[in-house]
Amino acid sequence: MMVARPRLVFLSLILALSVVIAPVSVCAQVDVSPGDLERALATADDLSIAFEHAASVVSPSVVNVRSVTRVQSTNGMQISPFDWPDSPFREFFGDDFFDRFRSPAPPRSGGFIRQGQGTGFVVSEDGYILTNNHVVEGADEVTVQFGGPNSVDAEYQAKIIGTDPATDLALLKINATDLTPVEFADSDQVRVGQWVVAVGNPFGLESTITAGIVSAKGRSRIGITDYEDFIQTDAAINPGNSGGPLVDLHGRVIGVNTAIATRSGGNMGIGFAIPSNLARSIMESLRDDGVVTRGWLGVVIQDLDDGLARSFGFDGTDGVLISQVEEDSPADKAGLRVGDIITRFNDEPVASMDQLRLRVASTKPGEAAEIVVFRDGRERTMRVKIGELKQETPVAANDSFGDELGLELRNLNESIAAQLGIDIDNGVLVTGVEPFSVAARAGLRTRDVITHVQDEPVKTVREFMRELRKHDLEQGVRLTVRSGSAQRFVFLQSRKGDN
Repeated sequence: MMVARPRLVFLSLILALSVVIAPVSVCAQVDVSPGDLERALATADDLSIAFEHAASVVSPSVVNVRSVTRVQSTNGMQISPFDWPDSPFREFFGDDFFDRFRSPAPPRSGGFIRQGQGTGFVVSEDGYILTNNHVVEGADEVTVQFGGPNSVDAEYQAKIIGTDPATDLALLKINATDLTPVEFADSDQVRVGQWVVAVGNPFGLESTITAGIVSAKGRSRIGITDYEDFIQTDAAINPGNSGGPLVDLHGRVIGVNTAIATRSGGNMGIGFAIPSNLARSIMESLRDDGVVTRGWLGVVIQDLDDGLARSFGFDGTDGVLISQVEEDSPADKAGLRVGDIITRFNDEPVASMDQLRLRVASTKPGEAAEIVVFRDGRERTMRVKIGELKQETPVAANDSFGDELGLELRNLNESIAAQLGIDIDNGVLVTGVEPFSVAARAGLRTRDVITHVQDEPVKTVREFMRELRKHDLEQGVRLTVRSGSAQRFVFLQSRKGDN
């Protein structure tokens, strides 16, 4: 009874207000001449036709992507097929949304089927399809289904050609020909305020069309991917839209819908799309090589503030300060120095470290780049041969402790620390944590850096495992962990029955 009362009061208030307001609204007539009305309706009709055109152009290329993952259960905890404990997408969809799908775990010896759903779109006549990595990540089976008006209305098993978690993109391939690929627009030419259309399968409702505008460009530091340059839109995007196209009124793709900011689990008018130029570059790398190769400069950089800029005699804060140059790196060989302020990269202005990271990463290794730096009161142009960013293979803790810990680790060096914005070059980087494992229970997360086991410093995965073997995990062991600039202690302890 107490719960229902606010609703009754609210409804009563609405009814009371409607009695007062209704007569006023009837009287609020607007005088519009027949000519003005006709012109207004004609303009609205023209805009409607433009939206219809965009939808009809792109819809035949949009597909429903379904993934199936077979997950082994490790205990009787409550688990959700949609649960990603360390995923940045939980922040955007909200805990309440995921909790709706939480269900009891099957017996310890069993498991469950996790089904995912998203959107993708055709990028070639012979069956290549682009989607988000998080739609198909870890999937055992991927199915692509065409549907909606003017489509081939067919279902195919898809092969994952390659994925790029750093940008949250994945390329699929189906055995089909004569498909209708999308046309890509130049996302650099996208204007804030222009009309856009989003196409996808929100909540499984296939071929859903929504419209809005470009709210902003160049959104970064949101925490979704390693490389962020998002287009923000207020076109309605919901769970299931991930991987679908964001198009202009010509039906050309300007972005790949990827995430939303929300407190409710649904659309709140803030959606993020990967720009088409970046998506196309990643797609081509995955298609041609199966992996993405990125450029490397070999510097530690930071953004400028007013005080730092003044201390270097630099006017303004649009630039990137070099705080460290890695020995024998491309930057070192080209003569870049600590204290240089990078203002342009390949004739494009650089205002922030995010812009510079993205531009360097997008440059092919071996190519020469022109970098303009501010040094000693004047600008200088440096020519740098871009190196290759080495992708270290994650090292699984897969000896006798591995299954118990549920950890993936890699050695941390100065370069990786710089890429992750970590101000430490000694320690072991956590690159993966298995749900419900010993590590997960202890509170370890991806991107944590383990610096000590008990009081012993560790600099490599080998040292970490060696120190760990000295302790009885059932009694527990204390770890010193860094997360960004913060340090904390974690107590790692296994339980009887842990694998």
